[in-house]
Amino acid sequence: MNPSKCAFGVTSGKFLGFIVRQWGIEIEQAKIDAILKMPEPRNIHELKSLQGKLAYLRRFISNLAGRCQPFSRLMKKEVPFEWDEACDKAFKSIKTYLMKPPILVAPVQGRPLILYVAAQERSVGILLAQKNNEGKENALYYLSRTMTPNKLKYSPIEKLCLALIFAIQKLKHYFQSHSIHLVSKANPLKYVMIKPVLSDRLARWYLQLQQFEITYVPQKAVKGQVLVDFLANHPMPAEWELSDDLPDEDVLVIEIIPPWKMYFDGASHKEGAGAGVVFVTSEGEVLPYSFTLTQNCSNNMAEYQALIFGLEMAVDTKQRHLKVYGDSQLVINQLLGLYKVKKPELLPYHNYAKRLMEWLGDVELGYLPRRDNKQADALAKFASILSMTDKESRIPICKSWIIPPILSDDEDDTFQEVEITSWRFLKLKKKIDGNHWSIT
Repeated sequence: MNPSKCAFGVTSGKFLGFIVRQWGIEIEQAKIDAILKMPEPRNIHELKSLQGKLAYLRRFISNLAGRCQPFSRLMKKEVPFEWDEACDKAFKSIKTYLMKPPILVAPVQGRPLILYVAAQERSVGILLAQKNNEGKENALYYLSRTMTPNKLKYSPIEKLCLALIFAIQKLKHYFQSHSIHLVSKANPLKYVMIKPVLSDRLARWYLQLQQFEITYVPQKAVKGQVLVDFLANHPMPAEWELSDDLPDEDVLVIEIIPPWKMYFDGASHKEGAGAGVVFVTSEGEVLPYSFTLTQNCSNNMAEYQALIFGLEMAVDTKQRHLKVYGDSQLVINQLLGLYKVKKPELLPYHNYAKRLMEWLGDVELGYLPRRDNKQADALAKFASILSMTDKESRIPICKSWIIPPILSDDEDDTFQEVEITSWRFLKLKKKIDGNHWSIT
């Protein structure tokens, strides 16, 4: 036993290129960076290198086989290597997905597992999930597979059966220890059971299905971001026809509500500092907020203050799906893990912002040039100017300063409910409830 390779009594650690924590398994950032920083392949050897890296992360990537479908043409013999628009789009799609990879959790004994299967023209996809104590679905495993030429001739319902059998073969240990709730466009169990005469293929499928406790659960409205993303990654083929064998076939409907957008900016000079936050709701309503910072600070500190103000408001109002834009490349890239936080005074704010984003669950970060972030920039500058005068202003400006809590890696990701009477929260709450609110 090599002591340098052993660890005991730890709350997290690296194992085979993954980060194992008490709340789940994540991809090591170095593995993600190796793909994000990779240029587009110029020859077959570089393409094989890319596919090898992706294969190692396949259990984390939804519909990997479907995403890599444009690459399959280039892998054939005697085919010239031409990186076309479809390949470029697929490559960028994979990079975008890996900017925020999922966290896979361990199954809880005694609870049923939810199996989502989907079939596309040339591939099938599977998501194994389970509900947590809050009723939210957590992903356990992603599977996908490209169909061979003879299987491309299968009917859509037979492709769903194929996806289910593929899941049983790959995830048999999960099926043996849990009951399974199957959700799909149609009921593959019924298709196999109602056939009066079984072909050799259907007979083999029937014997495999009889070994496990699988229950088909029809569901016409799917909720939960993990499941919405899975179905969005597996769009139903346009030529899919309802099966005559299954007159009660269901069509899954995804209710997609556009996420809120948040723009933030901070401004600082020798006389004072300010922060600006602008929310754009799902209905397109614009909610601007200005904060005068009560302490002098650097521009980067003001940027973090503005970001945290906005994230705290999102936590207050439970806006779990949020798109966040800022014009500070340093702050954005630090939060994405592309830059390291070198200044110790910024580290507590960085950690607090990361914890807020983890609690929200689905936060997309993006850089926005200053010319496109004018509203938040103007609010931040306006608030910093007001900090220079003691005269009363008729425009509501909140004076505040964020003091981040001391967070440890083993601390549970929970936030206690507190009574908030800040005018910024009251105004935002009234806006959400649809009532009018004015401040004088």
